[in-house]
Amino acid sequence: MIRTYCCWLLLCWSSFTAPVLLAADRPNIIVILADDLGYGDLSCYGATDLHSPRIDELVTRGVRMDEFYANCPVCSPTRASLMSGRYPELVGVPGVIRTNSKNSWGYLDPSVILLPQVLAKVGYQTALVGKWHLGLDVASRPTNRGFGHFHGFLGDMMDDYYHHRRHGHNYMRLEEQTIDPKGHATDLFTDWACDYIRQASKVDAPFFLYLAYNAPHTPIQPPEEWLEKVQRREPGISLQRAKLVALIEQMDDGIGKVVDCLKACGESNDTLVIFTSDNGGQLSVGAKNGRLRDGKQSVYEGGLKVPFCAVWPGQIPAESTSNARGITMDLYPAICDAANATINHPIDGRSLLSEWLGKPTHSMPRDLFFHRREGGDRYGGLTINAMRRGPWKLLQNSPFAPLELYNLELDPLEASDMAAKERSRFRELSAALRVQVQRGGAVRWQPPARVEQEFPLLTH
Repeated sequence: MIRTYCCWLLLCWSSFTAPVLLAADRPNIIVILADDLGYGDLSCYGATDLHSPRIDELVTRGVRMDEFYANCPVCSPTRASLMSGRYPELVGVPGVIRTNSKNSWGYLDPSVILLPQVLAKVGYQTALVGKWHLGLDVASRPTNRGFGHFHGFLGDMMDDYYHHRRHGHNYMRLEEQTIDPKGHATDLFTDWACDYIRQASKVDAPFFLYLAYNAPHTPIQPPEEWLEKVQRREPGISLQRAKLVALIEQMDDGIGKVVDCLKACGESNDTLVIFTSDNGGQLSVGAKNGRLRDGKQSVYEGGLKVPFCAVWPGQIPAESTSNARGITMDLYPAICDAANATINHPIDGRSLLSEWLGKPTHSMPRDLFFHRREGGDRYGGLTINAMRRGPWKLLQNSPFAPLELYNLELDPLEASDMAAKERSRFRELSAALRVQVQRGGAVRWQPPARVEQEFPLLTH
């Protein structure tokens, strides 16, 4: 009887002393994701014809990571990794999810526990403003995957930044309601993010805001006043480049407005802000990825390496840098660590929080894998892949081309293929890459109903 009573007292005491933090003990969290922003397309990353003062300011207020990678060189898979903390092919998103089902190369596993679901369990308000791109069917939409609030675009790219359509269909939503707002999408997403911050800051609970811009994805369609500003300032700039610069500068200004809104609401010092891009810049529209090889769609460095910073006043040292190697899926556990949220399911990412705080841990080295499935004659529904082990990088940038091997410490521009000279290293890495390809190949990436209805067995 005494033992039972003591156990009851212990249980009651633990309910009061358990590590359930109040709103003030956890930071608000904002993840800002640019779309196709190249490694060299910010002034703080070396651009000389582009001004990005507000993003530059963010970078100086926190930690900049110079070895940060997107999980994939295209949109949907990287977003799947951000939301799941896993390699995208392991959650059913090896390629781009498109509105045309016969050219869609992914289906986000309905059983995967997404980041907003974990944060909601520890008391966070959760919101997505901007681009989703992880599924159109009702079960796949943000409000059914953990977001308490959604104001944005369900689809992939917009055919027009002002009319917000894709192939004539309207994918703009407020929660589940179809809406038809007026204005440039970049400005709308900025305004909606500020609206949410003002609303959420009045509630006695921290908030998680995922702000996903469409910019600077094609079509390269900046407002006329932003284009004229760039052309006046940069005599001799090509029209193509001027348009892209203007679209990026407009987004930079919008990010500044979001930061100003945080300050006006008294939330600036209590908010962790993370900024990065979903993949490298698209060269064919004038993007620059610094001196890196290639760009969007490619598993060379220009397609994968992206700008990154994290800001948390009083926690992350200002004007700090890190050469630690990070990847998009690492944001999931880092955010959960900052929120004191426990992860009770398998993930592939590693938390970067200690690195950001200036307290790096001596974690075991790891391999990083990159995987992309695509259609068309260039890919044929097959995959391109890459892996990184220490300084070595193995890649196949076309499913019809041989594997290539580079030492990025000696050859950061991937100019000298070492596959023929380093056969032992080549075999070692290619064996590891095959295992990862097998792991991804075991995961369904099309919904069963779609396969049965739209892809019937062809007979002669």
